[in-house]
Amino acid sequence: MQGSKLIENLNKMLMQGRDSALLRYGLGTEYLKQGEARTAVIHLREAVRMDPRYSAAWKMLGQALADTGADLEAAEAYREGISAAEARGDIQAAKEMRVFLKRIERAHPA
Repeated sequence: MQGSKLIENLNKMLMQGRDSALLRYGLGTEYLKQGEARTAVIHLREAVRMDPRYSAAWKMLGQALADTGADLEAAEAYREGISAAEARGDIQAAKEMRVFLKRIERAHPA
């Protein structure tokens, strides 16, 4: 499997002390592709902790949280991600996260 080999290589880099927001984002993304959303959440939370302005990581964290059924946490991740994206001028990422956020808000009216 291509994905599991990539995860193995990324984990090796992590174990070698080459931790970074980009590495964590890569791990989170690959775990999510493999259907391991809970593990993805761990790495994506670390990515946004390391770089709170990483809008792509916020978007992926929202997706991973939604996949675990944590819709309200996913909504919060999307809100944080929208702020980060707007601060960086990443209009497309902000637009995408607004769509995901609206879906959650419709499913969970206040």
